[in-house]
Amino acid sequence: MLMLDGLRPDAIAASEAENLIRFQQRSAYTFTAQSVMPTITLPCHMTLFHSIPAARHGVIDNEWRTMVRPVRSLYEKLKAHDKRCAAIYNWEVLRDLGRPGSLYMSYFIDVCYQADGDHYMADVAVDYVQRDDLDFIFVYFTTIDLAGHAYGWMADGYLEQVRVVDGLVGRVLDACPDDMTVLMLADHGGHDRTHGTDSPEDMTIPWMIAGPRIKSNYVIQESVSLLDAAPTIVSTLGLVPDPEWEGRVIEEIYI
Repeated sequence: MLMLDGLRPDAIAASEAENLIRFQQRSAYTFTAQSVMPTITLPCHMTLFHSIPAARHGVIDNEWRTMVRPVRSLYEKLKAHDKRCAAIYNWEVLRDLGRPGSLYMSYFIDVCYQADGDHYMADVAVDYVQRDDLDFIFVYFTTIDLAGHAYGWMADGYLEQVRVVDGLVGRVLDACPDDMTVLMLADHGGHDRTHGTDSPEDMTIPWMIAGPRIKSNYVIQESVSLLDAAPTIVSTLGLVPDPEWEGRVIEEIYI
């Protein structure tokens, strides 16, 4: 799973992001998928990994809180079925997406506020995706979101950073084995120099998945949200989603 923090779907064509466009053409995709409120990074990731809304997991800003009634995360679900998970990230707060002991491998370096912070992610991801002892890998890119805050969403500086990250994504995709399924998405969009609202610019995200069992160059017709990522991921690994999860498997994507 490749997470491009803050990527608006309309930025892909506007920036002429050739690797993202090429990936879109071989994936089942929608550019009308929906984030969740509040459209803030940590709440969105908690929803992504636990398939429940913020009203249930209780994280409403970028400060982690213990759930009153815990729900297994994607990491924990896979760990329970002897699947090996890895995380590659440069924003330290994301360490709380799963309980201790749920990861097989983890790489973190505190460079999310550096202009080249995502280069580290790509370097490590190229190595991780070629390992044969991992079942699920989460790779987090942060600098598109930072460019949105610095320059404004869809401004020249923002689109330039989309192109930079597009090049990094291309390196990772080129390293992926042919039989690997890849889900690429964003947590939220943005408007002006911020996000966090229920505006279409903040709520609408790209959601693209490609792999051996996935339809190619196919526009997903049904509605898709962040809630649906974890159930769909476990489905591609032959597992049934956790009964506590509120999202669903996007069955339409399969051949």
